Amino acid sequence: MNREDTNEVEKKYLGKVYLVGAGPGDPGLMTLKGKALLECADVVIYDALVSPAILAMINPNAEKINAGKRMGRHSLLQSETTQLLIDKAHTNAIVVRLKGGDPFIFGRGGEEMEELVKAGIPTEVVPGITSGIAATAYAGIPLTHRLYSSSVTFVTGHEAAGKYQPTVNWNAIAHGSETIVIYMGIHNLPYIVQELHAAGLDLETPIALVRWGTRPEQEELIGKLKTIVEQVETTGFGAPAIAVIGSVVNMHSILSACRPV
Repeated sequence: MNREDTNEVEKKYLGKVYLVGAGPGDPGLMTLKGKALLECADVVIYDALVSPAILAMINPNAEKINAGKRMGRHSLLQSETTQLLIDKAHTNAIVVRLKGGDPFIFGRGGEEMEELVKAGIPTEVVPGITSGIAATAYAGIPLTHRLYSSSVTFVTGHEAAGKYQPTVNWNAIAHGSETIVIYMGIHNLPYIVQELHAAGLDLETPIALVRWGTRPEQEELIGKLKTIVEQVETTGFGAPAIAVIGSVVNMHSILSACRPV
């Protein structure tokens, strides 16, 4: 068999990579399509924040690889994860890249899919429910409300040194919408509060932090911009958590009793 024929065989048996959103943690929020893929996957490469209940859906015969990233602790570098996806797609029919929340919402799904497409790997994205929507809903905080908010901004609060993404324009964020949802912002919360206040956001503005959203261990910390940093330090409230800022936070005291079970 010559090299050209070998290449044709490799192409013929090339598998497919599915970038699957696992949702925020509650297994009931996993999509039917995502669950079906987990049940028939040959390989599943998953992130740190995927809940045990979701991992339990994986085909017991599948190869499971932890590629999780938590503050300062990386199981695999991003480049290694992408190369692993490419390699596994050459020897397996169904490769699932399982990501917490939604692959395209602060999940690097766009980056990974771009590299897979460049490498000629068949790829498909399966959306998931992002924590910024689900965690706030479970906490009784509607991101929009006719009396309080007609717009929402989603923003990352994690800006690492030497990063490649554009710097967050907190001045624009402060004035861009009535509700602000911040992902991965707990460690930088003092800086974020300082920047928002410098941009003109009132320190009396309500803020809620929601940790482990939609899971049984979910907890909330409610305060105002002027108090929240001290509250975090006093209580030891930590990541993983999202923050929501705006008048809609006041609905928590009314709606939180109706949390899903």
